[in-house]
Amino acid sequence: MEPYENNHKQRRFLIIAIMALVVVLAGVFFLKRGKDEGGEQYRSEAASRGDITATASATGTLSAVTTVQVGSQVSGIVAKLHADFNSQVQQGQLLAELDPTSFLQAVEQRQAEVTRSQIEVANAQLTYNRQRRLAASGLVAQAEVDSARAAYESARAQLSLSQASLKQAKTNLGYTKIYSPIEGQVVDRQYDIGQTVAASFQAPTLFTIAKDLTKMQVQAAIDQSDIGRIKVGDPVRFTVDAYPDQQFRGAISQVRLNATVNQNVITYPVIVEVANPDLKLRPSMTADVTIEVDEVQNVLRVPNAALRFRPETEEGQGQQQGQGQRRAGAGSGNAGSGGAGRQGRQSGQTVYVLEKSEDGKSELRPVRITTGLTDGRYTEVKSVLSGELSQGDTVVTGLATLTNPQSGTAAGGRMGPRMGRF
Repeated sequence: MEPYENNHKQRRFLIIAIMALVVVLAGVFFLKRGKDEGGEQYRSEAASRGDITATASATGTLSAVTTVQVGSQVSGIVAKLHADFNSQVQQGQLLAELDPTSFLQAVEQRQAEVTRSQIEVANAQLTYNRQRRLAASGLVAQAEVDSARAAYESARAQLSLSQASLKQAKTNLGYTKIYSPIEGQVVDRQYDIGQTVAASFQAPTLFTIAKDLTKMQVQAAIDQSDIGRIKVGDPVRFTVDAYPDQQFRGAISQVRLNATVNQNVITYPVIVEVANPDLKLRPSMTADVTIEVDEVQNVLRVPNAALRFRPETEEGQGQQQGQGQRRAGAGSGNAGSGGAGRQGRQSGQTVYVLEKSEDGKSELRPVRITTGLTDGRYTEVKSVLSGELSQGDTVVTGLATLTNPQSGTAAGGRMGPRMGRF
């Protein structure tokens, strides 16, 4: 019995010790949390000096600067192909031939009509001359002469019509051979040997030829809210899906006026010239375009999050201001010098500088500023209306977050302790 009682006592002592340890750890946790709640914890970043570039974003399609669609003006069956995809062709080079059989027959028919018309003209001329001689001798009436002259003129007109028909038939025969109008590279071919080309209402496209693929262009659709800040010569950078880690650069060569309306969204085409010496870029690729519309260098700047932050002491007033600035900040990510910059220039905005008091507590010092250009992450400080702000000052960007160890997610600075109670 004694060994059993000893084991029982040891287990009870162990349980009591574990409970005491839990109580101590809980006390330490709540004591630490109480200290944390005694002062606000903030995320912050230093005000710095640097460059800010405002941009406008869009998507566009790559194409060669000069692209020609080569079609057929007559209908027929493709008999021969002298060029294929990616073929290098010269101006005037034969690309394809249609079956000329029916066109040769049309030429022969029109030639026979011309011969018949020539014979009729000769016969009518003889009759007219004969009637003139008879009329001079008084053997026929003048009406007979006039009728012979009319027949002669009609035969001559019919000869001219037959000759024109023959010329048209020969022209159509020439159209059965399709030549390249420019020097370049074939980027598309629509027909194969044996297929019928129907050119009844419009000329079908047989080949698409790009003149020079070392010089490309991007046609980007720019929203009407950004088009006013874009001008010819602005630098452009873009990426394509084929080379996601490489940035290509170009410059705006044309801002066109023909707007496109799609579901009440108005965009304007902007042409960007791009050098393509290594032929990496290909026609019809989709480009994600970023246009640099404005830039300032070596200016005092603060994070955009600092413009949206409002401490709890100003929650009533700061909530309304913060919502408006969040909307402005959201628009400024794509529009460059968007709503946040314009609002700041008109009425000013407030940022909060984090400082340490004499007793070691964190204090917030409001600074009223006017803002300038923004790139979606940083905003230019154009002037300080009240307070002091200089390079290196710590500006508050938000409340500190606590990480829930069970879920691994971040909670707000005030929500973390409440979750800890559970």
